[in-house]
Amino acid sequence: MQNKFDLAILGGGPAGYVAAIRASQLGFNTIIIDKSTLGGVCLNWGCIPTKALLKSAEYFDILKNRVNEFGISAEKVDFDFKKIIKRSREVATRVSKGVEFLMKKNKITHVKGFGRFRDKNSIEIIDDNGNITEIVNFDKIIISTGASPILLPNIPVDRKNIITSREALQLDELPKEMIIIGAGAIGVEFAYFYSTFGTKVTIIEMKDKIVPNEDSEISDLLEKTFKKKGIAIFTSTKVDKAEVINGKVEVSIEKDGRSQILQSEIVLNAIGVKGSVEGFGLEKIGVKTEKSTILVDKNTFQTNVEGVFAVGDVTGPPFLAHVASAEAIFCVEKMKGIPTIPIDYNSIPACTYTIPQIASIGFSEEKAISAGYKVKVGKFPFSASGKATAIGEREGFVKLIFDEKYGELLGASIIGAEATELIAELGIVKSLEGNYETILKTIHAHPTLSESIMEAAGNAYDEAIHI
Repeated sequence: MQNKFDLAILGGGPAGYVAAIRASQLGFNTIIIDKSTLGGVCLNWGCIPTKALLKSAEYFDILKNRVNEFGISAEKVDFDFKKIIKRSREVATRVSKGVEFLMKKNKITHVKGFGRFRDKNSIEIIDDNGNITEIVNFDKIIISTGASPILLPNIPVDRKNIITSREALQLDELPKEMIIIGAGAIGVEFAYFYSTFGTKVTIIEMKDKIVPNEDSEISDLLEKTFKKKGIAIFTSTKVDKAEVINGKVEVSIEKDGRSQILQSEIVLNAIGVKGSVEGFGLEKIGVKTEKSTILVDKNTFQTNVEGVFAVGDVTGPPFLAHVASAEAIFCVEKMKGIPTIPIDYNSIPACTYTIPQIASIGFSEEKAISAGYKVKVGKFPFSASGKATAIGEREGFVKLIFDEKYGELLGASIIGAEATELIAELGIVKSLEGNYETILKTIHAHPTLSESIMEAAGNAYDEAIHI
């Protein structure tokens, strides 16, 4: 292997491998360094394998509880939990191997090992035994080391009884009961998955609603749906401590000034993630960090050290793979001197893959009003959609927020079938600063779920046809 590169990438997740590919396309002689399998947490232990699990749960739920309404009989519907987990792992492996292929296709040098700075232009590669195996020299570097779960001393993760999402992806057996601490996307996705297969699930959330970053109406509907599934939900609840006693986890909680102890076989810590900034020698080269976040100039993604850049989760929220990839491309193009459009962080879709699915972009109604806007709100329920009725997916709605003065789309929230796909249309409208007429006057195919977006825009201005 050659010893000097134009650009080094430290971390091979959705920020790192995307940066490497774009850099190679632009003529940079590039090396990517990662201690594990390419694809990062997202491809190996997050986005991709969880979606495989959730699809298994969705099929099981339909066959067991809903297939009769379609005139189909399915007797003795059962599942093999080990096979479900196995398929999820196989999907992750397949996608990761695809990334490895892309490295070869784009003539990117890939080194497996832990990278640690010697100085701002060189990194030493350390193997699993702690030995330095080689030194990599470079002109510039992009740090894309991602994020890891937040671990608190009062919730001591032992990876057996008190686990993180990583262990939740590969349990040997379906637990009879599970307490999930945290009701963000990770928490509610695992709640749906495990409850669908029969685990008694309890969710504990410190804020006053589940999926706390979403519009209140979205949170309310998801909570009602989860409660129908038998999921117990504690909001506005503080966890004082969790401890393993005689093979069970006792979780001490406080709600409305009263203490209570809950017991469970498994507790999943899903309280959030933080940037991975430790162990890479950042302090040795003087890179400034704050609360597990590398500080960068968002116009270039350069740190305070010349030639050292950082993108993705390690630079702070939003902790989303598509944001990491967008930042990576922007950073590399800026480095090359190519004119590029700055990232609009208020036009980034957020998706939660429960059933019903949730997707949102821009302001919720509450946040738009808090920001000082006078708004017009348009809603359209899937129960009024011909397509949703035909496919048996009448639960949910589209909610659009417009600026009253100019009619500009400020934000959108969708809960229901294919919400995570439907949100893309609204992303395009918002990024182009489109208004309600942009949506309403675009002819949508019939019958489709996307018509609900058009109808919601019409509803905001009293022009909806089917409601």
